[in-house]
Amino acid sequence: MTTIESPLKEPLPPRESMEVDVVIVGGGPAGLAAACRLRQLATDHQFELSVAVVEKGAEVGAHILSGAVMDTRALLELFPDAKNQGAPLDTPVTEDDVYYLYSAHGALKIPSALVPKATHNHGNYVISLGNMCRWLGQQAESLGADVFPGFAASEVLYGESGQVIGVATGDMGVGANGDIKDSFARGMELRAKYTIFAEGCRGHLGKQLMQQFKLNTSSQHYAIGLKELWDIQPELHVPGKVVHGFGWPLNSSGCSGGGGFLYHAANNQVVLGLIVDLNYQNPHVSPYDELQRFKTHPLIKQFLQGGKRVSYGARAINKGGLQSIPKLTLPGGVLVGCEAGFMNYAKIKGSHTAIKTGMLAAESIFSALHIGDTGGKELSSYPQKFRDSWVYDELWHARNIAPAMHKWGMLIGSAYTFIDQTLLKGQAPWTLTDPVPDHQTLKPAKLCAPINYPKPDGILTFNKLESVFVSNTNHEEDQPCHLQLKDPNIPITQNLPLYDEPAQRYCPAGVYEIIQESTGPRFQINAQNCVHCKTCDIKDPAQNINWVVPEGGGGPRYPNM
Repeated sequence: MTTIESPLKEPLPPRESMEVDVVIVGGGPAGLAAACRLRQLATDHQFELSVAVVEKGAEVGAHILSGAVMDTRALLELFPDAKNQGAPLDTPVTEDDVYYLYSAHGALKIPSALVPKATHNHGNYVISLGNMCRWLGQQAESLGADVFPGFAASEVLYGESGQVIGVATGDMGVGANGDIKDSFARGMELRAKYTIFAEGCRGHLGKQLMQQFKLNTSSQHYAIGLKELWDIQPELHVPGKVVHGFGWPLNSSGCSGGGGFLYHAANNQVVLGLIVDLNYQNPHVSPYDELQRFKTHPLIKQFLQGGKRVSYGARAINKGGLQSIPKLTLPGGVLVGCEAGFMNYAKIKGSHTAIKTGMLAAESIFSALHIGDTGGKELSSYPQKFRDSWVYDELWHARNIAPAMHKWGMLIGSAYTFIDQTLLKGQAPWTLTDPVPDHQTLKPAKLCAPINYPKPDGILTFNKLESVFVSNTNHEEDQPCHLQLKDPNIPITQNLPLYDEPAQRYCPAGVYEIIQESTGPRFQINAQNCVHCKTCDIKDPAQNINWVVPEGGGGPRYPNM
């Protein structure tokens, strides 16, 4: 693993420390479900157990982004009376349609019988996953867990034998040049018997652990999900209507996988978005601009007439499936949720598997501590619980879909999916693989056709800076850049001549720019714009960009997303 020099110019005082039994990194569905389950078990067994959750967002839910149509199976296992307890399950799915967008104006509705059973959504709910996490955070606190938003876990702590013994939160008040400011506050060490890593897709600490403990068994694969929230005219609103579409505009840009969605949520709102697989080959592709084009299709545009966009965000998602899940345990720690890549590609869902794996990890840790375990061990019971669970069964049945899409594209991949899921019911006697990581798929720019994206109109389509504004993204400007270049020369000397520096386009927030100056081109990083999607960390062809946590509380502040 490449070590990047600290920007600090002077020695720091020692950090204060806090001892807990279990520390959880990340206040998403997996981490909060783990906290709730640990405290439920502690109460049931009258066992003293301290649990702390650290969340880098300014509040729980601030950084949570998902479609989202929720399968409530895991939630109801955790809280059987969740709806009566106030869980935000207000909009059951009422219509569930899938379309093939064969052109910029045409769409073909896919008969329900041809849509894989796992993709059907009746019985599910259109939700805000951010609001669901806010509710889960309240439940965790009411059960006795400590939840600390605004604190970014920046470092893993290790014991004498190399075992994980907790995490440290980042220092606050360090200037961009490494100077200590008047507002300086030292980070805190949270020392624990066991640490649950639930940072979400491409977690900063999880990535380090996978390298250090050699947890990866095969290449993970990713997509970027881009989302907008709109207030629409009441007469156009159909509560619970779910629309999925594949084909245009991605097929016209040479993208091999992905698709769009539009969900009618509560309160005359729709959530819409586009998922773009990050194995695309044309470096001229801009996922953000593909989303803007997607909205102009009549299937989507019809619902937005007279409406107003109120929020925007983007986040990378895991899509490698069962074959890409790493080893889940290390001495003193476990990986849960999207940190490990438990998304079910067939369902286009990961929140239910995140909640369930958080629960499974919690049960394994509690069982160990309850019999006197002092921590620091590798918990073999957790991966066994996963293998024995419905999560494993779901992912096994869906294991061939993502590799098929990668190998053959959406049309042939969809035909294969019908055979695999409908005719073979997910029990094909083979397992497809895709060993090529997403950052290695780009072709040289000179071999690819440029893409002329339409200029935004400011009504239906918008530029990146307008979108960053409505994501409520903010960082303390005078702090070390959290987008670190291992070699600052590579963007200009390597990526620009080979790929026309694709960071200008794959970033959905305008973070990266090539500035033409009298002395030549310069690579500029506008870290203030970063929405924490992690796409740069994944797609950069030189793997030169290392995303690390900024000061706690920075980044987007998503409302109702």
